[in-house]
Amino acid sequence: MNNSTASDSIYNLPFALLCLSSLLFSASFNMLIPDLPAYLSGLGGAEYKGLIIALFTLTAGISRPFSGKLTDTIGRVPVMAVGSIVCFVCGFLYPILGTVAGFLFLRLIHGFSTGFKPTATAAYVADIIPRERWGEALGIHGLCFSTGMAIGPAIGSFISGLYSINVLFYSSSALALLSIIILMNMKETLKDRKKFSLSILKISRKDIIDVRVLPAAIVTLLSYVGYGVILTLIPDWSGYIGLANKGIFFMVFTISSLLIRFIAGKVSDKYGRLNVAICGLTILCASLVITGYGTSEAGLITGAVIYGIGAGVLSPALNAWTIDLSHPQHRGKAMATMYIALEAGIGLGALFAGWAYQDVVFMIPPILYCTAGVAFMALVYMVIWKKRAMSFRGGDSD
Repeated sequence: MNNSTASDSIYNLPFALLCLSSLLFSASFNMLIPDLPAYLSGLGGAEYKGLIIALFTLTAGISRPFSGKLTDTIGRVPVMAVGSIVCFVCGFLYPILGTVAGFLFLRLIHGFSTGFKPTATAAYVADIIPRERWGEALGIHGLCFSTGMAIGPAIGSFISGLYSINVLFYSSSALALLSIIILMNMKETLKDRKKFSLSILKISRKDIIDVRVLPAAIVTLLSYVGYGVILTLIPDWSGYIGLANKGIFFMVFTISSLLIRFIAGKVSDKYGRLNVAICGLTILCASLVITGYGTSEAGLITGAVIYGIGAGVLSPALNAWTIDLSHPQHRGKAMATMYIALEAGIGLGALFAGWAYQDVVFMIPPILYCTAGVAFMALVYMVIWKKRAMSFRGGDSD
């Protein structure tokens, strides 16, 4: 349980270290994304582009029940460290395993990074921040994570262009190492810790999904299908339109989400998670249509800006809603459930995009329009859920 009071400042050293570690972690794996499709094609695996993201999210999703249970037993910090260590190791192995099979195997392994660190990070935030300010804190943390998403692809594309893809891989490892060093100086917040044993890794059905947070998980899954599609298609779409730096879209949409995340988090604390999330989903739907329709640099950048605003509004509200619905003793499992849905959404989006795309660039707009339809399903579900919740609680939906 967190012992903070509502008057405590969230701007303290533990929270600052957590945010910095997440920024470096996010930059570490996101800086690779723009160059991986071309790299895989160079290895002779162009037909496997959809697996670049899908394999990554597969192991991230599979590992969530384990990371959630470990977060609630051995502690938050060790689980966060595992995520950063995986990024560190994989960066060095990509140049060594220089075959299609080796690359795809590493994408599987690399997925364990996001399967572990974000789960424990969200639980750590809930431990050190008072409940009344969870939305604000998660918004600020999301701002830092998004900063890593913004600078990572742009810096990665610059490094690979100026030096080589191998230097890019090593740079990814270097950022992960800095994240590990920061984590080594953070204090554990879980009170009743257990020593690690193999028996802890035994997972039962009740350890996999926290049914209390399923409404938030369903919305998360449907809304993140679009992100999987974007990660898979936007590098090629950017090249077709004429953007030399394939990381520009990612940089623009992430920067546009930075300040809005901070504002959206505070607004969700005041006006309710559901109201803010519905607003975010509406913007998200519109952005996917605009991105598909914009066949010029200006159109693509406009889509990126609006997508960033939608994601920035939606993400902290969904994270805080998940914690709201969870039991304090099972925050790790609750966040794992939400992230399983997130990874499933991204993975399904990537698989769908890879299957429908087949290197036919004119298929990209229709794929984006279909993805907007999936996000609209999330919007409809949330509106219905809110109405039922208001009816059950006499008008108070959150």
